[in-house]
Amino acid sequence: MQRFQDRHVLIFGGNSGIGLSAARGFAAEGARLTITGRSPETLAAAAEETGALALCADIAAPEQSRDAVAAAVARHGPIDVLFVNAGVGGFSPIAEVTEAFWDDVHGVNLRGAFFAAQAALPHMRARGAIVFTGSIGSVAAIPGNAAYAAAKAGLRAVARIFAVELMPRSIRVNVVSPGPTETPLFRRNPGMTDADVEAMRAQMRAATPMGRIGEPEEVARAVLFLASDEASFITGIDLYVDGGCIEL
Repeated sequence: MQRFQDRHVLIFGGNSGIGLSAARGFAAEGARLTITGRSPETLAAAAEETGALALCADIAAPEQSRDAVAAAVARHGPIDVLFVNAGVGGFSPIAEVTEAFWDDVHGVNLRGAFFAAQAALPHMRARGAIVFTGSIGSVAAIPGNAAYAAAKAGLRAVARIFAVELMPRSIRVNVVSPGPTETPLFRRNPGMTDADVEAMRAQMRAATPMGRIGEPEEVARAVLFLASDEASFITGIDLYVDGGCIEL
C-alpha cells in the first residue's frame, strides 16, 4: 500500500525506537518525511535509511520545536500527518521524586509534546491526522511511575481536547499507548542499573498476558493505521498496544 504517497509526515522523535519504526513505515508508503531528535548520530543514520529530512531539536525546548516545524514546512510544504513521539522515561519512588526529576519528565512528555503539536497546527492541512505516543502507564498503577504516569495521563487529556477543537478543520487526533516495548527508553531511566533494567524486563514479561515484550514495529503499525485514511472515522481514542495488559 501507498497510503501516504506525497504526504508530508513530521515525526517528533523519529530517530530511534517506535519513532524510527514508524519513519520506516511512512517512508515505505511514499511519505515526504521529516524527523526530529536530539542525537545527531542517530538522526544521521535514520535519515540515510529513510530518506527523511532530519532536524536536531530537543522537544523540551519549544523554540526548537517551532524552528523544526518551520524548516520542515520550508522543505516539504504543509503537514499532513504529525506524530508526536519524543519521550523520556523515569522511575522513582514517590518519597524520592524531586522537583527537578518531575520537571524533566513533564518537560518532555507533556509540556514539550503540547507545544510541539501547537507549533505544527498552523501548518497542518485539513483532513490531516495527529498521533501522540502515550503509555499504558497513564492508567496502570505501577509503583515508581508517578511522574511519568502523570505526564502521560495529562497528554491523554490534552489529545482528547485537541480532537474536539480540531474537528472543524477535519483534523483527527488520537493516542497510541504502548505497553512493555523493546526500545532504547529501557536504558534511559535515571538511577536504574543494567541489573535493574533486566529485572524490570522480566517483571514486564510476567505481567503481560501474551508473555513477551512488544517490538517497536508492532506499535508503529498502529500509528500508521491511525494516521491513514483507513481510520477516517476515528478520533479522540487511546489505542492500547500492550499484549493484553490493560484489556484483560
